[in-house]
Amino acid sequence: MDRIEIKAQISVDEAGAITGIAWPFGSADRVGDVIERGAFSKALPPLPMLASHDQKDTVGVWDEIAETSEGLTVKGRLLVNDVQRAAEVRSLIQAGALRGLSIGFASRKALPRKGGGRVISDLELLEISVVAVPAHPGARITSAKEMDMTDTTETPDIAALEAKMTELEKKADPSALVARLDKIEAKMNRPQGETKAENEPTEERKAFANYLRLGGQIPEADRKALIVASDPQGGYLAPPELSSEIIRDLIEFSPIRSVSSVRSTSAPSVVYPTRGDTTNARWVGETQTRTESDISFGQKELEPKELATFVDISNRLLQDAPQAETEVRLALAEDFGQKEATAFVWGEGVLEPEGFMVNEDILSTANGHATNLSADALITLLYALPATYRNRGAWAMNGTTLGVLRKLKDGQGNFLWQPSYQAGQPETILGRPVVEMVDMPDVEADAFPIIYGDFSAYRIIDRTQMSVLVDPYTRATNGITRIHATRRVGGGVLQAARFRKLRMATS
Repeated sequence: MDRIEIKAQISVDEAGAITGIAWPFGSADRVGDVIERGAFSKALPPLPMLASHDQKDTVGVWDEIAETSEGLTVKGRLLVNDVQRAAEVRSLIQAGALRGLSIGFASRKALPRKGGGRVISDLELLEISVVAVPAHPGARITSAKEMDMTDTTETPDIAALEAKMTELEKKADPSALVARLDKIEAKMNRPQGETKAENEPTEERKAFANYLRLGGQIPEADRKALIVASDPQGGYLAPPELSSEIIRDLIEFSPIRSVSSVRSTSAPSVVYPTRGDTTNARWVGETQTRTESDISFGQKELEPKELATFVDISNRLLQDAPQAETEVRLALAEDFGQKEATAFVWGEGVLEPEGFMVNEDILSTANGHATNLSADALITLLYALPATYRNRGAWAMNGTTLGVLRKLKDGQGNFLWQPSYQAGQPETILGRPVVEMVDMPDVEADAFPIIYGDFSAYRIIDRTQMSVLVDPYTRATNGITRIHATRRVGGGVLQAARFRKLRMATS
């Protein structure tokens, strides 16, 4: 079960770079929990930046995390040029409407604290959110850009309630109001899916851990807590906590998820209306005949494709349920992530998602040589896109091609590639960010080693949750349990005009 807490300071600039203290050391939250210094030692960036703990509202990424004497200090970036919601969040921070940071985590080691609450010495940091109402009574944003965030000309509702409590203290016992206010604030700031104040696994997650260990021999009470999968072979859906963790691991193997648009659906397919042409309006006189427009409308249907595998785990390992969950999650995430990464680039759209490199509607720019990249060709490719798409685009290529590009110069002797001079900002080519995708082809004759585009026009759809079927019988004589997993994910290019590829010449 994830708990959350609030930072003390935050700042953001026009480029979307954001810094702050996600958890101040030396003080307890409203329920009495204290996190010790060193508890975040295993936390590694990048971490997702959410708006108000909404897993469907990812607005940026945290690139730097460090424990200091003050607390957990973080640096990240709002993706203001790629995600419209990120620009809105930046404006809300600068206006003082969003005043805090809140962390979502799963506790690994905690002891009861005298006076209530816990002392947490080890945890798994899952995400850090920008929030409006902090759960810690002393947590407030002090600055954002160059604006004094302590200005109280626009006092939030929570401040009004605290003022009301001060007034009530003079007249009556305010303990009931204080307790109610604490519960409201804690509930508002919980990550999606949290239903308990205690940092303990849900009944569903406990039941799922038993299912991994015992298979079909689980008690009836655990069976009722699980969600039955629609797979004809049977099995159960992984609990929401496990499924969301798998999505986070997939980003490590499938970088397109960090730049494309991702949606969830429970339907067998999603249809997106499309428009083919513009209207045929003309200037006319008062009585002149108007011309008809031949505008055409169509549709693009994305269907989640099925990805399946199984993992063999020793029964001895499964005796420790939490470790078994971790092993299953990491093994499936690695395999699924690698397969998805390839499919999003090269998938044919039949048994797998449609890859953007096989979309026939995406135009290309000729490089002019079979093996040597041309700086002029890259400039031509970039400016072949309309300005709106060009200014929101990013380059995609593999590491080998990126190594070649780092040596290229324009006609004035300036390198096309530029390093990042500011923490949290990506390296650029011709002023636009670069995304390294291992599945892109190398520089060779008749290949398309580079693509540039607005990747928000590539849509990924995740259908429901991962389903898991535990088979303790097939390899029982070897002391092995086989765990089958199935997941459905689709993808496709919604607007080919937002992309353009570089085509190498034929030798």
